[in-house]
Amino acid sequence: MRSARLLRIRGVVQGVGFRPFVYRLAREHGIAGWVRNDGEGVEVHAEGSPEALDAFVDGFAAPPPAARIASCDVESVPPQGCAGFAIRGSTATGRPTVRISPDLPVCPACLAELLDPADRRHGYPYVNCTDCGPRYSIVLGLPYDRPRTTMRDWPLCPDCAREYDDPLDRRFHAQPVACPACGPGYVLESGGERWEGEEAIARAAQLLCNGGIVAVKGLGGYHLAADAGNAAAVAALRERKFRKEKPFAVMTRDLAAARSLVELDAAAEALLTGAARPIVLAPARRELPGVAPGNRDLGVMLPYTPLHHLLFAAGAPEVLVMTSANRSSEPIAYRDAEAVERLAGLADAFLVGERPIARRVDDSVARAGVLGPVILRRARGYAPGAVARLPLPGPLLAVGADLKNTVTLVVGGEAFVSQHIGDLQNYEAFVAFRETIRDLTAMYGVEEGELTVVHDLHPQYASTAFAQEIPARARLAVQHHRAHVASVLAERGAFEERVLAVALDGTGFGDDGAIWGGELFAGSLAAGFERVGHLRPAVLPGGDAAAEHPVQAAAGFLADLDNLPDLTAPPFSFPVRYLQARELVAKRLRTFPTTSMGRLFDTVAALLGFTRKVTFEGQAAIWLEQLARAAPPAEPLPLPFADGELDTRPLLAAVIEKRRRGGDEAKIARAFHRGLAKGLCQAIAALAEEHRAAAVVLSGGVFQNELLLEDLTALLTPRLPVWSNREVPPNDGGISLGQAALAVREL
Repeated sequence: MRSARLLRIRGVVQGVGFRPFVYRLAREHGIAGWVRNDGEGVEVHAEGSPEALDAFVDGFAAPPPAARIASCDVESVPPQGCAGFAIRGSTATGRPTVRISPDLPVCPACLAELLDPADRRHGYPYVNCTDCGPRYSIVLGLPYDRPRTTMRDWPLCPDCAREYDDPLDRRFHAQPVACPACGPGYVLESGGERWEGEEAIARAAQLLCNGGIVAVKGLGGYHLAADAGNAAAVAALRERKFRKEKPFAVMTRDLAAARSLVELDAAAEALLTGAARPIVLAPARRELPGVAPGNRDLGVMLPYTPLHHLLFAAGAPEVLVMTSANRSSEPIAYRDAEAVERLAGLADAFLVGERPIARRVDDSVARAGVLGPVILRRARGYAPGAVARLPLPGPLLAVGADLKNTVTLVVGGEAFVSQHIGDLQNYEAFVAFRETIRDLTAMYGVEEGELTVVHDLHPQYASTAFAQEIPARARLAVQHHRAHVASVLAERGAFEERVLAVALDGTGFGDDGAIWGGELFAGSLAAGFERVGHLRPAVLPGGDAAAEHPVQAAAGFLADLDNLPDLTAPPFSFPVRYLQARELVAKRLRTFPTTSMGRLFDTVAALLGFTRKVTFEGQAAIWLEQLARAAPPAEPLPLPFADGELDTRPLLAAVIEKRRRGGDEAKIARAFHRGLAKGLCQAIAALAEEHRAAAVVLSGGVFQNELLLEDLTALLTPRLPVWSNREVPPNDGGISLGQAALAVREL
């Protein structure tokens, strides 16, 4: 007796060789029927004996390497009398909710062809198959088919067409498939001269060896590449980019070169070699002058495009600085004409690929942390994956925060988080923010009038102003730190669980209009979050400007301490800006109440020697963590918790006294971290019991500090489970997901 079943598979199942996988599986088990893409994923009609159908369905447990099955619904249906198994064309009915595959690194099979002189794709920088290559960065529409990609203008040659049409070939319906005979190529342009193909790549490699800076077009935009071992080239790149001290990322020739450069444990290697191929932060084994000044960690990535491998094969230096092609604070350049214009004066040459990029996608940044892998910047390799299912009645757009912005679009209950966009106070980043929203809503067929729009509570955020302009169905404002907490719970699908949550960062608009940043909450996504504790309020002279000047933050945090020594004298040697800020505090001019943990870190950094202006966000706090890592564990400084407040005054007084007595700065920094962990643990223990919490949630940019996490989790783990972000960053890159999750309760 022949039976039939209809399977609906959702997840990352288009553009990853899923239909040919189903075809081969059907042939293996003698199944008749068909498979096709639709707006939700993949649909399969299968006919055969009940035993064969059971074995066929069981085979979906081992999908293709790049596929990710989120759900597989199976129902019995009447047989159609199919005589064989066919791969049908895509259907596009209704609003698409299919998950788009992130861009993938070149696979071993394609890499072998690339480097094989006998292969017809030898040296071809766009080699790919269904297991690898561009996806999100070339998609123009859904379902994912070649006419809806940036490869639509390159007709297939007979050889590629034969592979594309053969269900048993690994290039069956690989939408970007091409070869030297029919596909796009690369050119090198420098000083009015132009080279093509292999010569272009060879000359680019030689330029890099000679200390030149080359703009290289990659998957999601241009990089500026330079020899990481050439201090003069690195210094020139810093000067041209106006990037004073912020670390550069590097790309190594292979894993062996990475191991010689940084300390990699099994977890870090798994990240480095995984499908996302992010930049991985790891302790440096040796110094590369000028690459990461004053930092014990390096950001390292492996080659992930065929072009990268060809550059190294052509003799490029073993370790390359590979940084986003932009000036500081601008988004990465990705359109060719725009890149040539914006990067004029930065690059000595342009290695330009002919295939257009549909949207800019930066490199992702990750770390193997004490609580598992943590994403610090979510972009290439991860975006635009669905990271949560949210039971919402209609489409929703969460526009995120103004720093490290991402946006989240919820369609059909799937929460799609965009790639990292940047800091919206920069005009070009704000333009990219608007482009990303238009791009996502158009791709998923959403009209503005259908949307519920969620934004930050801060009335002066650029994202808030934009949200007010959208002709949306409804709008919601969400408090910044509650969104941090909600992002962790949304990832886990934990809607009912009561938690005790700690949200620590630099700044966020509070319910009372103050600048929050050291907050404790109790509650759940279903019931909401009550603020049950916080850092003792201080004053912040000059508002946001204090984030750029640690001594300015110190003037506010130290205002309530008695018997302060002269901090302009050694060993503190605060500059005159501190005295000016003290006057603002004394006169209560342009001062704002704050519970910011980020500014507390800045204050301690200033007391221990970081008295200059920061040149990138979080620099003083990173400096303080690096300083503390140079010392062994120390006796914790006092940070008492009472009546819902963590009192910073005893801690700051202890820092001042130890420094005044000539104490070692690294040991004091270590004692500060230990004291902060102990104080937080005591607060968590007291509040978790009072509010019957089943777990502890940690989120916010301060929890990028791995030393603090190590100290805190060592104290907390025996007591309660500790949850932190896994799919989105703990910093403001996770805010949009948290905003969307908090809208569930309101809607």
